[in-house]
Parts: sequence; C-alpha cells; structure tokens
Amino acid sequence: MKPAPKLGGRVAIVTGTSPNIGGGIAEGLAAEGAIVVAVDSIAANAHDCADYIAKNGGQALGLVCDVTDEAQVEATIGAVLRTFGRVDILVNNAAFFNKKGVLDMPYAEFEKQSGVILGGAFLFTKHAARAMMGRSGAAPGGVVINIISTAGHQGEPGNIAYSTAKAGLLNFTRSAAMELVGHGIRVNSLTPTATDPSESFERARRWGRAVEKPPGLDKVMRPFREGIPMKKLPVPSDYGRAVAFLASDDAAMITGTDLRVDAGAVARYWAWDPKAGATV
Repeated sequence: MKPAPKLGGRVAIVTGTSPNIGGGIAEGLAAEGAIVVAVDSIAANAHDCADYIAKNGGQALGLVCDVTDEAQVEATIGAVLRTFGRVDILVNNAAFFNKKGVLDMPYAEFEKQSGVILGGAFLFTKHAARAMMGRSGAAPGGVVINIISTAGHQGEPGNIAYSTAKAGLLNFTRSAAMELVGHGIRVNSLTPTATDPSESFERARRWGRAVEKPPGLDKVMRPFREGIPMKKLPVPSDYGRAVAFLASDDAAMITGTDLRVDAGAVARYWAWDPKAGATV
C-alpha cells in the first residue's frame, strides 16, 4: 500500500521558483501532498511552476512578488490566506547570481543582492510567521526553511554579496528558531551545493519552455563533479525530498539546524583531493 503523503493539505509558500532549485523544491513538496504557492518576481517562473503542478494532479497558485518590497510581501501572504485560509510552510529560496568580489562590486549591487537573499527571507519569515501564529480554529505553528549554499559556509572569492548573505541566513535561521519556538514554529535551513543542471533543463521542458543546454556546459561542470567527495552532484529533486522531510512531522524535533545536501562538500578536508583516493 502506498504510504500517505507527508504533507497532505498543508499550504507551502516557496519563493524563487525557476526550473532550477526552487522548482525542484516546489515539485518535491507537491509530491508529498502540499498545496504549493509558487512566488517569484518573474511571472513566468511563478505561473509555469504552479501550472505544471496543477496540471499533474496537485493544487498550486502562482504569485508575482518582489521579496524586498514589504507591501508586496504582505499582499502575497494576504492572498494566500484569502485563497487557502492558512500558511503552514515557508521556503525562503529567492536569490540571484552576481559574481563580483569586494574590490569591484558597487555597493548598490551588494545591497540589491543581499536584499533579495537575506532581506527577502526576513520579510517573508516575519509575515508568514504572523500568519502561522494567527490561525483561527487551529493551534498556531508551522515550518520555515531557508535555502543556504556551500558558499555560505566557505570563503568563495569573487562572490562577496552572495556568500555573505547566505552565511547571514545561517544565523538568521538559528535566531528565528529560538524566537519562534514558543509559537510552535520550527525554523531550519538546507544547504545545497553546485547542482547538476540536467534536471533543470528537463524540468524547463516539462513546463513548456523551449530550452537547449549551452554548449560546453559539461566541461564547465566537470571540475565540480570531480572535486566533490561523492563525485556526483545533487539535482534539485534531491533538495525537494530533503525540504519535504524538514517540513514534515518526521522532523518534529528539529529546529535551528542546517541540513547539508552537498555530497560531502563542506565536510571535505581542505587539502584532500577526492580524485587522489583516501589519502592526503
């Protein structure tokens, strides 16, 4: 007999729902029975994700929102409450890449990137947590999951705003977990690493997008695969299953914790080359 879904009927908001990591997380939550609210500043990402889930037997809603605009965040949470009556799960995944270092990144760009990653998580956690606490006819409670990166654990050159904001999310997770634990809200984080892009291209095609893998991409990704202990990169659906676990009752006693789905990247001893075998 097929086991019951872990998240049946729970309402999950996911910010940043491109066909890459956010899309994989959204589909993973839907696979476990969650009602998914796909949120993105790009309308196609929000609506394509939600439409795909709905066309395949799930329940979903796509909403466009700038995660750095508090009025838009409040309006988004309000729309979720009007449509579904509750918020149970929040996944703060919104981010974008702008790989520049401390010497050449303009401050305005630093502010913008860290504002989306860290500021967006702050605003959505603030207003989603209020919704979780204010449910009528039901005990307060819920789950917040922040998406980090191995770049938030390690010193990556030439990626100053992204790395700094992701590191900030680690302690935001711990601080929010302690603040919200008395309200029945668990707050955890999940750390992905460099991600195999093949599934993202396949997901984009399933969503109806005409995409082709850029030439030379396999060559670009080879050092990541060869340098990681498991010698295999995760795909977004790996993160989706892990997020579904953290959001479920199976993780009921876990809060303030980071779950790394990184094929051993952060745990690796710095001087060890995985290609060399078991000795340094």
